[in-house]
Amino acid sequence: MLTTYHFLFTAQVVSPLLLDDHSGASLRGNFFEAIWKRFCNNKTSPSCADCPLHSLCPVSALVAPLREENPRGRDIPRPYIILPPLETSHMYAPGEIFTFGITLFGSIIQLLPYLVMSVKGLEENGLGHRLAENGGQRGTFVIKQIEAYHPLSGARHPIYQKGQASVQVPPFSVSESDVVAKASTLSTEKLTLDFMTPTRIIDQDQLVRQLTFRSLALRLKERLRSLHAEYGQDSAMQQSTIPGQQEGSVLAETGEKRQEPDIVHLAASITCQKDATVWEDVKSYSRRQHRFTPVGGFMGQITFVGDLEPFRELLTWGELIHVGKSAVKGNGWYRIIG
Repeated sequence: MLTTYHFLFTAQVVSPLLLDDHSGASLRGNFFEAIWKRFCNNKTSPSCADCPLHSLCPVSALVAPLREENPRGRDIPRPYIILPPLETSHMYAPGEIFTFGITLFGSIIQLLPYLVMSVKGLEENGLGHRLAENGGQRGTFVIKQIEAYHPLSGARHPIYQKGQASVQVPPFSVSESDVVAKASTLSTEKLTLDFMTPTRIIDQDQLVRQLTFRSLALRLKERLRSLHAEYGQDSAMQQSTIPGQQEGSVLAETGEKRQEPDIVHLAASITCQKDATVWEDVKSYSRRQHRFTPVGGFMGQITFVGDLEPFRELLTWGELIHVGKSAVKGNGWYRIIG
């Protein structure tokens, strides 16, 4: 069973700060830098993969998880995603507030204190573009508060305040039962998805520029299965509790078994009623590859119609875990509208 933990960071600007339209990559890079500087004990290693300490290292677990036995290679899904600011204005003056989020998956919640202890480094690194009014430096800010929040219920609770020595245990998380409850309120015939950040989906080795429900469902299913396998609470149950499995799946709360339909066949029958998405080109600098890589994708609203009942839970999970390439940087973030 997969559990997700959601945190909202409230930051106050200290010196002028200019963010790109899509700042998830910058935030993710700054967190990497802050965590690496604060906790890496083998900075001479060229990568986490080459470090003999990686299996015991919180830096590796958070920013470069590795599994030698992973059938698709050594990399596995990152155990977190960034939720970048969505404000239309990206130039912040001193004293202004901006917010961003982080979602942690399953067992990685035990490393939450490492994230919080990296806040000082995050502040010192600065963020965004280098500006003349800052002497050629990035804008700076302070984290005033970190809140745990429940994206399905709207509940929020502070776990860290500026100047506070300790971090409180998050009072809530999102469980499978929460997802099932939310999914049951959705329409079984028509749903609109609003993609708030660029979404880049690859289907059969081809970049998807015009989304089909089949492509979306398959990528969601694949991502959810992978996250279950790596960060779920019960590995024996993980592969059988993912919506869309053809085998009988186990309901964690009751132990009841149910037969899931063929997701590929059913997804192909769902049609697009209205597609108002637009393509947005975005590039992100890869420190590993030492070059810019494309992370752009489609944004906006798309409406699907058909027998959506078998997909309601999967789509609800997608709101929490995102979908497509560069999800860790905030891509593939959508919300369900009716």
